[in-house]
Amino acid sequence: MTTTIDTPQPLKPSRLPWLRKLTRIRWGEIFIENLIRISGVSAIFIVGLIFLFLLREGLPAFLDIPLRQLFGSRWYPIENMFGVWPLLFGSILVTIGAVIIAVPLGLTTAIYLGEIAPLWLREVLKPLIEVLAGIPSIVLGFLGWVALAPLVQRMGAPTGLTAFTGALILAYMALPTIISISEDALYAVPKEYRDGALAIGATQWQTIWRVVLPAARSGLVIAVMLGVGRAIGETMAVMMVTGNAANVPPFGLGMFFQPVRTMTATIAAEMGEVAQGSLHYNVLFGIGIILFLITAGINSLAGRLVGSQKPRRTGGQL
Repeated sequence: MTTTIDTPQPLKPSRLPWLRKLTRIRWGEIFIENLIRISGVSAIFIVGLIFLFLLREGLPAFLDIPLRQLFGSRWYPIENMFGVWPLLFGSILVTIGAVIIAVPLGLTTAIYLGEIAPLWLREVLKPLIEVLAGIPSIVLGFLGWVALAPLVQRMGAPTGLTAFTGALILAYMALPTIISISEDALYAVPKEYRDGALAIGATQWQTIWRVVLPAARSGLVIAVMLGVGRAIGETMAVMMVTGNAANVPPFGLGMFFQPVRTMTATIAAEMGEVAQGSLHYNVLFGIGIILFLITAGINSLAGRLVGSQKPRRTGGQL
């Protein structure tokens, strides 16, 4: 008894052009492209809604209070004095202090990890630095209040709850962001750049300073701007260690060792005790508008610094 095995026949291409075109369409790619497009549009839409909500609640403050009084130097909501200048000054002072501490320390740490440190040490330090970014801000606030503030007071400050204490805490919170993104930016520089510089006789430091850092400039700028954004938007830790005094200290180096109050701390401390729809309520949302505009300005500045030497990409290009 013999058995026959049917050999598979090759598939014949369809003679219908529309059916052949339909089979060539990659449905998965189309789905992913539309999903990314919807995500991008929805992000812009949500940011627009947030700004419109802030405008609806905070715009009466700019209409009902003269700008000279609104940006005055006296913040006494009980007496209807809503001068936001001390709050704006406190936010700027704490942020500048944090940037002065965090940016040089973060960039030098990233350069050491990315260019100088041996591989085994990098594998140990990089996860530890990333773990630091996950510590809740309230825990850092407690640490600053219990341990750091008494230390600052023993250094000679009239009180331990000062702008310098807040700047130290904010710098500590911004360091993981600056180090991680900067180290990734340095890692993205092609190895050929380093090999070429070393081949023409440059030292390792000359290679880092004149080749690697300029090539990674866009990533370093983004790291610094994200660190600044983290510093200016932090609330809980700053509210616990800066003293919450809505005043403008005398100009000079000693102003870092005086109590200040930031805009974010004011919103968090007073929003729960104001009547909805009152002028105080509208002023707090007006402070939110100012914070939103400052953050948008920082992001716009970062975009200009990063994209100043590159042609602007159009949609769909890789």
